[in-house]
Amino acid sequence: MTALKPKIIVIEDDPPIRRFLRTALDTHGFEIFEAATGKQGVVEANIRKADLIILDLGLPDMDGVSVVKAVRAWSEMPIIVLSARSAEAHKIEALDAGADDYLTKPFGLGELLARIRVALRHASIPPEQTEAGVFMTGNLSVDLINRRVYNGDQEIHLTPIQYRLLTVLIKHAGKILTHRQILKEVWGPNSIESPHYLRIYMSQLRHKLETDPAQPKYLLTESGVGYWLKV
Repeated sequence: MTALKPKIIVIEDDPPIRRFLRTALDTHGFEIFEAATGKQGVVEANIRKADLIILDLGLPDMDGVSVVKAVRAWSEMPIIVLSARSAEAHKIEALDAGADDYLTKPFGLGELLARIRVALRHASIPPEQTEAGVFMTGNLSVDLINRRVYNGDQEIHLTPIQYRLLTVLIKHAGKILTHRQILKEVWGPNSIESPHYLRIYMSQLRHKLETDPAQPKYLLTESGVGYWLKV
């Protein structure tokens, strides 16, 4: 039996970019549907029961951030923003609205494909694996029932705050979280303007969990935006 192809909705008003993405992604085993406007894209994502959206922000009828919010009202499907807007403020706005990843134009096909794979892999993880079971990536494993953390066979002791930070990253594994999102979930809404907390604890986590904290494999930085846990 032939495996079903993952369905991707490309919401992009530039025809040459749509043609390139359709051809390239079809070659790599994806079923592609296209939309030239935000409203059309939201409808396509719904009726096609898509697995992932690739979204431009500069659409003719509505801003891409509004598309993210519209989709998030009914679906958690991964959304990768592909935009010429490179300012950190635009990235943060899109991610805060619910986008999973952000890639700036011009982009490399290899990197886009890698990010698609990560997003789809994260979306396929059963909720019980991260809510009531054991989360694993590489040599890192976290027993979420008994609150125990291991790097290979070695158990790692974490403070309560370090553990809470790690579980927030696990909850959104594979997804970039902004500084504000992490601060709100770990320390509460009154701490969203205190990013120094986050820098200190991320550094502590890396020293405990990474073989080389200066070149982390799991706890990755999205420069100027936030952090994400690689899966």
